[in-house]
Amino acid sequence: MKTSIRITLLLIGLLSFIASNAQFNPEKVCRVENGRIIFTLNLNWTGKEKSELSNLFDLDSSLVKQVFSGKTVISLDQETWNVKKITTSVVELSKSVNSKSDKTIPINDLFLVIDKWMNFSGKVDGSSVLYGVNDFKLPYVFTYNKIKGQFYLPAFKNADRVYLSGSFNGWSTTQTPMTRVNDGWMADVDLKPGKYTYKYIVDGKWNPDPNNRIREDDGAAGYNSVVFCSNHLFALEGYQGARKVVVTGNFNNWNPKGILMNRTTKGWSLPIYLKDGTYAYKFIVDYQWMTDPANPSFRNDGNGNMNSFLEIGAPYLFKFEGFASASKVILTGSFNNWNEGELVMEKTKTGWQLPYVVSPGNYEYKFIVDRKWVLDPENSLYEQNEYNTNNSVIWIE
Repeated sequence: MKTSIRITLLLIGLLSFIASNAQFNPEKVCRVENGRIIFTLNLNWTGKEKSELSNLFDLDSSLVKQVFSGKTVISLDQETWNVKKITTSVVELSKSVNSKSDKTIPINDLFLVIDKWMNFSGKVDGSSVLYGVNDFKLPYVFTYNKIKGQFYLPAFKNADRVYLSGSFNGWSTTQTPMTRVNDGWMADVDLKPGKYTYKYIVDGKWNPDPNNRIREDDGAAGYNSVVFCSNHLFALEGYQGARKVVVTGNFNNWNPKGILMNRTTKGWSLPIYLKDGTYAYKFIVDYQWMTDPANPSFRNDGNGNMNSFLEIGAPYLFKFEGFASASKVILTGSFNNWNEGELVMEKTKTGWQLPYVVSPGNYEYKFIVDRKWVLDPENSLYEQNEYNTNNSVIWIE
């Protein structure tokens, strides 16, 4: 398939993307044919419809005004537009997709034209990602302050223009231009905590971040850079004489290698992104395991070991009515790998309860009442497990 045909199909496909968000159907209003961009316009459109046309396709309002005034040749910004009458009320406005020097527009430049007609809204990547930690060669090429991320691209001093494109702006090629600074390029982006993928576009050429070690396949024989916007800071004061300090927990399956923390003037720290949920963790200081001395929240893991705990997000209140004579009630389920001793419930006037943060999803659970496993009597939903016994089921939004 020739390049021009591929570009035509791509343009039409991209225009179809915004059809549901506008009064006009882009496929009917705009098309590419024989190297020309063609707009089909109805001369009976109202002022409001003309304005919508101008905004949707980023057409200069004076251009639209001249078309509706009856002009057949329009010169604007060194571009020549032609108007062809199709019927008494329908005309076609067109211009060549070639550059002013009659050279074919490179495909990346055509993307820039197309992108002006797109209305993107960024989304956080990978809602299933449990945790994430950044790994940059230079620590200052990305910074985050809980609201805004600052991207810095050193070098490329001779570039004419650089754009930042990623999942946060719908992979827009023009929405986030970077500002030239003394030693490179910089851009600020409003970001929520989470995972994002991105690339830099340097004079039309797409590049993963050369200073970011975390990459993933982009599906086109290349790579996207990956960045995590943190929502928690692990910190351990002191132990400055230690050779290595790591953190490990249920978020990384208690990997004894842990995640390496950074040495600071006061001790050790690690910014991290954690999906909403409850996490047990410990620090390992030169192979010695320890709970977090700055965190008063800790629990027995059911095997005689104490773990520090933290919660990200709003808790769900698990309730178990009755059984006032029981000496201990434990909550267990798929959300904590069916640990039989970890989540001891609090006694209330009418039964037992425990606030516990879990990520949105479907979970099986049971109560252990003085070592006897019991379904939730207030919940009629249950599911049979592999051992042919039933577990209560709950969906948390």
